[in-house]
Amino acid sequence: MSKSKTLGYKGPYSYQKQKEREPRSCIRFKCALTNTIMDVLRQRPGWMEVKDEGEWDFYWCDVSWLRENFDHIYMDEHVRICHFRNHYELTRKNFMVKNMKRFRKQLEREAGKLEAAKCDFFPKTFDLPSEYHLFVEEFRRNPGITWIMKPVARSQGRGIFLFRKLKDIMDWRKDGGRSDDQKEEIQVENYVAQRYIENPYLIGRKFDLRVYVLVTSYLPLRAWLYRDGFARFSNTRFTLASIGDHYIHLTNVAVQKTAPDYDPEKGCKWMIQQLRQYLTAKHGPEMVEKLFQEMDNIFIKSLQSVQKVIINDKHCFELYGYDILIDQDLKPWLLEVNASPSLTASSQEDYRLKCRLLEDVLHIVDMEVRLTGKEKRVGGFDLMWNEGPVSREDSHLDMPGNGNFVANTHLGCINDRKKQLKQLYAQKKV
Repeated sequence: MSKSKTLGYKGPYSYQKQKEREPRSCIRFKCALTNTIMDVLRQRPGWMEVKDEGEWDFYWCDVSWLRENFDHIYMDEHVRICHFRNHYELTRKNFMVKNMKRFRKQLEREAGKLEAAKCDFFPKTFDLPSEYHLFVEEFRRNPGITWIMKPVARSQGRGIFLFRKLKDIMDWRKDGGRSDDQKEEIQVENYVAQRYIENPYLIGRKFDLRVYVLVTSYLPLRAWLYRDGFARFSNTRFTLASIGDHYIHLTNVAVQKTAPDYDPEKGCKWMIQQLRQYLTAKHGPEMVEKLFQEMDNIFIKSLQSVQKVIINDKHCFELYGYDILIDQDLKPWLLEVNASPSLTASSQEDYRLKCRLLEDVLHIVDMEVRLTGKEKRVGGFDLMWNEGPVSREDSHLDMPGNGNFVANTHLGCINDRKKQLKQLYAQKKV
C-alpha cells in the first residue's frame, strides 16, 4: 500500500522484504489518465480501481503528481509507479543532449574515438539561450543550412519553427514572441537549436518512427524493446523548396489530425513490421538489418548516458517513446525521447496496438508475481539489456566480440505475443 508519511519513515523493513514477492489476491490501482491505459487496467483480472485518497499498490501517475509527491510519500516494497523521479534527464530535450554530449566525451576518454562515434546519432544541437554564442559560431561556419528550433519542455509539435537566417533567431532571443506587457515579467523560454535533417528517407512523404522501450531498473540497467511500433507520415509531400519556405513537415499525430484529408480509421501510420518489409524489399535484408542494429545502439547508448544520473528506485519503471528519423543513407537519427508517450488511440488499429503494449508492460512489472526474473521475452517485449547485451541464444559463450553474437531484439518482426504468453504462463489465462 502507499501512505502519505514523513520522508524519514522507514517502516518494518524486514517484514516487508519477506512479503515482497508473495502473490497478492487483489491489486489496487490508481490511474491519472482516462485513455487506453485506464481500459487495460480495468480489464485486468484481479485488479481493482481505487479513487481519491484510497490506498493503492500500483499508480499510473502523471509527471506533475510525481514532482509534487514523490519525495513526501512512503511506499511499501511491492508498490510500483510509472516514472522515475528525474525522468526528465532523458526526456527533456536540452537535458538529453547535455547527457549525451557528456557520455560521448566519457566514452572517448575511456574507450577511444571509435566507440565514442557510436553516439553520433543526434544532430548537432545547442541549448538556448545558454549556448547562444556557441551556436552563432557554428551557424557562421556553415552558412545556408537549415536549423530547427524546439521548446525544451513542450510536446506535440507546439512552438517549433525552422530558420536559415540569424536574424530569425535574434528576433526570438530578443522577445521570444511575447507581447510588450509580458517582456518584463516572463523569461525567454528555453529552446534547443538543432541542425535540420534535410535528406529524410521518403516513402512519398516524410515519416518518423515511434518505438517503445521499457526500463525496469537503471542500476543495474534492465531494458526491454517492444516488437511493434509505427511509422508516422506527414500529411504533405516533402520538397526542398518547402524547407526554403520554412514549412515544417511534422509527423506527430496531434498535428496530422488537423489535415483536411485525415482519415481517423486509417490514420497516417504504418506498423513498423510493414515498414521493415518495404525497406527489405527495396534495399535487401543486410542493409535493413544494419539499420535496425543502429537503432538498437541508439536505445542502449541513450539509456547508458543517464544511467548514473537517473535516481534509481525499485518502485519505479518507465515506458519511453523514442522518436527516430531515417535519412536517405538509411542512417537513423534520434529526435527525442518521451516520458509520457501518447496512449490515446488515433484509430482502431492504434488502439489494439496500445492495448497489447500496455498489457505486456503490466506483465513485466509483474504485480501478480508470476515471473521468475530470468525471462528474455514477455509478450511483445524482448529483453535487450541486462547489465550487458542480451543474446538471442541461451549459450553463455555467445557473447559480443565472438562473431556469433545476435542481439535479442526483434523490432518490426512478427509479434506472436498470445502464443508466447500462453507458453510463458504454462496455459494460465492471461
